[in-house]
Amino acid sequence: MPTTSDVPSGPAEPGRQRDHAARAEAAAAWRVAATPHAAPEAAFNAYSDSGQGWTGGDSTYAQRLPDGRVVWAFSDTFVGPVNADGSRPETTPFINNSFVVQTPDESIHTVTGGTKEHPAPLIPSPADGWYWLGGRTLNGDNLDVMALRFQRTGEGMWDWQWVSNNLARFDSQTLALKELIPLPSDANVQWSAWVLQEQESTYVYGVEDSGEAKYLHIARVAGGDLAQPWEYWTGDDWSNDEAAAARVLGGVANEHSVTPWKDGYLLVTHDTSEAFNPRILGYTAATPTGPFTNPVELYRTPETGTDPQVFTYNSHVQPHLSSDDSLLISYNVNTLDLDALFRAGGTSIYRPRFVRVELETDSPNAPEPYGRRGRTAPSPRTGRER
Repeated sequence: MPTTSDVPSGPAEPGRQRDHAARAEAAAAWRVAATPHAAPEAAFNAYSDSGQGWTGGDSTYAQRLPDGRVVWAFSDTFVGPVNADGSRPETTPFINNSFVVQTPDESIHTVTGGTKEHPAPLIPSPADGWYWLGGRTLNGDNLDVMALRFQRTGEGMWDWQWVSNNLARFDSQTLALKELIPLPSDANVQWSAWVLQEQESTYVYGVEDSGEAKYLHIARVAGGDLAQPWEYWTGDDWSNDEAAAARVLGGVANEHSVTPWKDGYLLVTHDTSEAFNPRILGYTAATPTGPFTNPVELYRTPETGTDPQVFTYNSHVQPHLSSDDSLLISYNVNTLDLDALFRAGGTSIYRPRFVRVELETDSPNAPEPYGRRGRTAPSPRTGRER
C-alpha cells in the first residue's frame, strides 16, 4: 500500500543549523507518497527464483540501449541454480560483476564472462582483487561503465580496500568488454557513484569514503567520452587538478543518483550519517554541481530492523522508468549473516527492491528554472555551463 505524508526536511548541510521556522516551512513544502514492491521487482524475483542465471546481486545500475533492451549492471552476483526451498547449493557460482538484460518482449537473461557451466566476471579479476560496477552512459557504439578496482587485505568480511577507478568499455550490441581504461585515482575519490550526460558535458559523481564519513565530489568531461580529460568542481569553478575537487555534500552513499527533476536536479541517496541507516533522502539543486539543499526523506526501508543482520544501502533513481512526477528508486539488501544466503528462503534476501515515489514540492528552495531540456546554469566566472 502507498504511504503518504507531509515529510519534514532532513538534517541541514554539515556545519549549518536551521531554525524552527525554516524547518516548519520545509516540512509543509514536501509531499511524498511511496509505493513499495514496484515493477520490475516481481520480474527480478521470478527470474531469481528460477535459477536460470542471475539469482541475486547489488549495485543495480540500468541503461536503456538504442534497440530497446535494458542492461542492468550488477556488482557481486550469485548465479543459479536455486533449490525448490529458495536455498542455494554450497557450490553456487559467485562472481563480482554481471549484466542482466531485459528485452523489449520482457524476457530476461544473464551476461557473464566464462561459460554457462563456469561463469566468470565480465571484467576479469586481478590477483587478490575484483571490479565492482558503477554509473554508466552510452557513448556512440559503446556502453561505458565505471569500474572500481578493489583488493583483499585479509580474510575477514570487511578486509578489502579500494585501489583505483577505471572505465569498462563494452560493445553496446554484443555487450562484450572492449577495453578497460584507467581513470583519475589520486585524490581518494571513488569516481563511480553516478554518471549524468548533458548536452555539452558528462558529469561524474564520486565519493570520498573515509569509513565513518562520506563526501560527494563532482567531475566532468566535455562531450560524452569519459576517456577524455576531466575537470573537477572546486565549489565555485572548474580545475584540471583532481586534488582541487571540493567536498560538495556529506552523508552520501557510495552509490547514489543525480537526475534532471522539474526545472533542476534531484540527488537521491541513502543517508550515511549513521551506520546502516534505513533513510533514503532527496536533495534538490538548480545545477548539476549543486549546492544540494532542501533535503527530504523519501522512504524508510522496512527490511532494516526486521532482522538485526539485514541492512539496506545504495539507493538511486532509475531514470528510464521515472518522470518528474513519479520516481522509481532501487536499493540493495544484504545480510551480515552470509550463511543465511544459502539457507531456505535465502535467495529472497540479496536482490534489489524497487519503490515508486510520487514527489511534489512548493518549497521556495526548489530548483531554479535551469537544467531541464539541456539548459544549465552558467558559471558566474566563465559563462560556461556548470
